[in-house]
Amino acid sequence: MTNKHLPDVAKETHTEKFAPIDWVGMGSIELPILLKQADGVYRIPARADAKVSLDKKPSRGIHMSRLYLITQETLSKNEMTLGLLGQATDEFLKTHEELSTQALIQVQFEAPLVRKALKSANQAWRSYPVTLSAFNENGVKKYYVEAVITYSSTCPASAALSRQLIQDNFKQQFGATSLDFDVVHQWLGTTQGIVATPHAQRSFARVKIEVGPNYDYAKIIDVIEDALQTAVQGAVKREDEQEFALRNGQNLMFCEDAARRGKEALDKQSDILDYVVEFSHVESLHPHNAVSHISAGKNLRTF
Repeated sequence: MTNKHLPDVAKETHTEKFAPIDWVGMGSIELPILLKQADGVYRIPARADAKVSLDKKPSRGIHMSRLYLITQETLSKNEMTLGLLGQATDEFLKTHEELSTQALIQVQFEAPLVRKALKSANQAWRSYPVTLSAFNENGVKKYYVEAVITYSSTCPASAALSRQLIQDNFKQQFGATSLDFDVVHQWLGTTQGIVATPHAQRSFARVKIEVGPNYDYAKIIDVIEDALQTAVQGAVKREDEQEFALRNGQNLMFCEDAARRGKEALDKQSDILDYVVEFSHVESLHPHNAVSHISAGKNLRTF
């Protein structure tokens, strides 16, 4: 069988100059990745974006298949780390030496993490949307971690209004009589005693940070959950649910409060170079969300 020359229109040249392109490549490449956990290494599905700039020499296109094969070969056979993504961008540039000065790779997946119950001895798996990415400009790399953390937010204004109704109801019930501790104690445990409750809602913190190549993505999830104190739970018994109710009552939050808590926690992290966070409270009172956005005031201002 004779070798047959196959045309490559990506190498076509014309008399007119091709305009440079900021980024070109592939999005949502399907592949498995290897995630290391405390009890072993897990293979989970992921999607990757692989791109390079087309800005070094006039050309109609890039070598898509090279990006694809490097992504598949590198990410599916090695433990997932930010450093590994940096290595992939080096290969992107090496195979596009005449065409590109910049490369990026981004991997999206659901990270499985074991979370302990608040009070009981139980634990459960939680799933967190995570995006890891590496950016490479002529060999100089930057690394980013993005995660979404789900938590509960209880409205401070609604809590104050509820307390007022409880006070008014107490006055109406006991204002004209001498108080008996046992009677009041029993009454407070009834629906008549707590006549109103504040509205609360499932809420989301979307955080993106710039870090070094050895950063563990699970750490940023812990940082945000510790700052907010009301992360949603997996395994829940009655004692856990009661503790969750207490935490919500002791951590009333507008979206502005959540943003300031997040900033205070992130500013203390010496291994975080830059950050941006968006807090979305999916209101149960309104059909719209309450949203706040805060950053370190450096380069990361949006996602």
